[in-house]
Amino acid sequence: MEYLLDNHVFNVLILRKPNKNIYMRFKDQNTILVTCSRFVSEKEILRILNKNQDSLLKMYLKKVKEEEKDSFFWYLGKSYTRVFDSVSKDPFFEKDCLFVKDEKTLDKFYHNECLRIFQNEINRIVPYFKNIPKFSLKIRKTKTRWGVNNLSNKTITLNSDLLKKDIDLLDYVIIHELCHFYEANHSVNFWAHVREYYPHYKEARRRLRE
Repeated sequence: MEYLLDNHVFNVLILRKPNKNIYMRFKDQNTILVTCSRFVSEKEILRILNKNQDSLLKMYLKKVKEEEKDSFFWYLGKSYTRVFDSVSKDPFFEKDCLFVKDEKTLDKFYHNECLRIFQNEINRIVPYFKNIPKFSLKIRKTKTRWGVNNLSNKTITLNSDLLKKDIDLLDYVIIHELCHFYEANHSVNFWAHVREYYPHYKEARRRLRE
């Protein structure tokens, strides 16, 4: 099934599931994914697409922006063009490019940089705090949270996507999670602790949302 939107012809991929509602999203720049029950006809899907053209166009523009951003390698707030070079043994930066052997090497480099930079920043920041217990660091890619402090097992988990951000935003997330050793919730007292170590935390939160 095809659909014309803003003079662009999209493929419509219909995924049948035991859903009560119909969900639409862009799988990529050329494909609209519609999730619905097996009882919904293509005629009904077309009617809903027509009814939601403005929303679909916004979703499409957002998808285009996301894919353009993902085409670069983001490292500490700067974007680099990835250059795959089979001759390069180790990844290296040169001007606005990152030269790397292949995707596997790139993934390993990214993981190792997360470990190195995140731990270095933790080691630099922790001495400013008093009575912080020993804790371990975990790194994961998560969709909804930049960091988590598991007080029960003394583990701080940081989102690997923080490597893409300016390093001061990484510092904010570290400070945020360290302050949870003082206050487990997000009370007024908690934010007072955060403000003590990171006065412009509201600006950092805004930038992370962007």
